[in-house]
Amino acid sequence: MILVTGAAGGLGTLIAERLADRDDTVLGTREPSRLETPLPVRRIDFDDPDTLVTGFQGVAVLLMISAGYGEDDTVIARHGTALDAAEQAGVRHVVYTSLTADGDHLPYALPHRWTERRLRRSAMDWTILRNGLYAELLARLAAPSEDGRITAPLGEGRLAAVARADLADAAARVVVDAGAHAGQVYELVGEQAVGGADLARAHGPHIAYEPETLARVRSRLAATGIEPFQVPMLVGTYSAIAAGFMSHTGGDLRQLLDRAPRPTHPVPDTLGRS
Repeated sequence: MILVTGAAGGLGTLIAERLADRDDTVLGTREPSRLETPLPVRRIDFDDPDTLVTGFQGVAVLLMISAGYGEDDTVIARHGTALDAAEQAGVRHVVYTSLTADGDHLPYALPHRWTERRLRRSAMDWTILRNGLYAELLARLAAPSEDGRITAPLGEGRLAAVARADLADAAARVVVDAGAHAGQVYELVGEQAVGGADLARAHGPHIAYEPETLARVRSRLAATGIEPFQVPMLVGTYSAIAAGFMSHTGGDLRQLLDRAPRPTHPVPDTLGRS
């Protein structure tokens, strides 16, 4: 049996859609009522260990989507609890959605690397999918304002953005043939690098790109009322892109998909789609 965690949001929803016609797949989410799916659904909440002990029963392959919403210690605790429960339940193979190696400069990299290390030390087989940053994320980080400006602290940096739909396709292909991918670490980044000026051109001649400072965007983000831990996460993402650490293209995506990745040329209606 295959169990997909985090199936009620973002990447998990897309993966669930790709596995919807299988009779050996179960979806896990903390809020089962949110899912409209033909597949069986179990309540899986990384903050509630009791749901993991029962929810992982009978599971051979666990697709563990990172529970990254929180401070590092919170995320590490969630992932550690989940992997402990998986071992206890007899799960044989864990496929984990991690972060691209170039993302080591990002503020949220540490829990991913901790989880990778924990998997390597486990008794289970494992596969690590090191996902790049979504094209859809870049579109949100550098969205045009009403007055026709893209104002973001990206400098001249570029992002090897990857379509979230391609990451879902890759994860679905791996999880249904997990044994063939045991012990593998895949770097899944885009084949095009996109920057602020590219985004502006894609939106049309009436849009201008104006780099701003990290200090200014930090103040602006803090004023929006988002969670305190989110401010350094977003500022750090801008900083890593601007410094040129996220522009490396290529990797293993084409190999896993057995086709060319979707274009991530920054046309607005392309970047915004799943």
